[in-house]
Amino acid sequence: MADSTTPSTTSAPATNGTFPADDAAGQTVAAIAEADKISADEIALYDRQIRLWGVQAQEKIRTANILLVSIKALANEIAKNLVLAGIGSITLADNEVVTEEDLGAQFLLTEADVGKNRAEAAAPQVQKLNPRVKVNVISTDVRIEQDPNFYAKYDVIIATDMDFMSFNALNAGARVACKSFYAGASHGLYGYIFADLGEHDFVIEREKGNRATQIGSEGGTRTVIGVQVKRENGKVVELVSKREKYSPLILAKDPMLPPEIAGNARRLKKVHPLLTCVRALWEYQRDGHGVFPVTHQDLLLFTTLAKVKHKELNLPAETLTPDFVKSFLQNLGSELAPVTAFLGGQLAQDVINVLGQREQPIQNLMLFDGEDSAGPVYPLHPNLSIPIIPSVPVGAPILIA
Repeated sequence: MADSTTPSTTSAPATNGTFPADDAAGQTVAAIAEADKISADEIALYDRQIRLWGVQAQEKIRTANILLVSIKALANEIAKNLVLAGIGSITLADNEVVTEEDLGAQFLLTEADVGKNRAEAAAPQVQKLNPRVKVNVISTDVRIEQDPNFYAKYDVIIATDMDFMSFNALNAGARVACKSFYAGASHGLYGYIFADLGEHDFVIEREKGNRATQIGSEGGTRTVIGVQVKRENGKVVELVSKREKYSPLILAKDPMLPPEIAGNARRLKKVHPLLTCVRALWEYQRDGHGVFPVTHQDLLLFTTLAKVKHKELNLPAETLTPDFVKSFLQNLGSELAPVTAFLGGQLAQDVINVLGQREQPIQNLMLFDGEDSAGPVYPLHPNLSIPIIPSVPVGAPILIA
């Protein structure tokens, strides 16, 4: 994420506060510094990432306001990465108190924090990561927030390790406010990231190929809306502007797989069984059976739901093994630092890409299986021939399945 080490000598600030401008990067940096948008200290601090995704993207990042809900191990990792990247502010929201179980994988907490509000306990450590970032705390339950304008002041809403109906409530609030929403959860060796960005425009920069990029639809959710060409270092580079349309979680819970997977027997065999188990967990929670299966009857019910969800997707029965379902159930509710670190890094990087409007974001469900290091992404949407009702404002490399 952010590079807080000493900047390289090629971009080090001169003693008079000016910057060398003997190349395009130096000229751009100098221009931005003179415009008083990004300070000289910030340019030195974020030098590497500015050169990676550009000063305009960094300017958007440094003014971004992020709401992070439920401060557990995954949220610790997300907060760390976003704060080190230099966002403008982050609001930690959690109405629960720190327990001894929280200390296992949550590096922002200590034994002295047991009994304190989780957000209030984590905030000082988050602030120490980057004093430039404003850290706010909400110690009440934002799920019951009644103010329709509550979400409007944030650029991105991120909810972690909550049940399906809680995720859905926050997603609905973000949709009404026309704000990007992420839901993430870690369950031991397993986890997922869901993204609902409403309608999101972004730019992909790539070397121009032999075939001209055509403006128009690239599929059910993606459209090319513009193409620009430039010369850079002797190469012809094109900047392709695209627009992605997303679905809210409530509509992504039950739809079929996209046609390119659903109509291909070979690809159906490769669909990860974690997709079935996550959808079964969502169904279990939505139907009010509790957060996780506990009793013998609960486990039997979940197993039945998993089989039904697997069959709904027309997946081969043999790809959902009893051993995998058992492993998933055994991991529910637990936190493993390596898994939360991976998921937190992926989610934070996607947020940064979205803020800077660079690169293809997650569309729209990414899974992670720590046992075989698999990270498939599945686009889950309702029938795309039926338009999604738009929002109404109130004032490490990902493997693509």
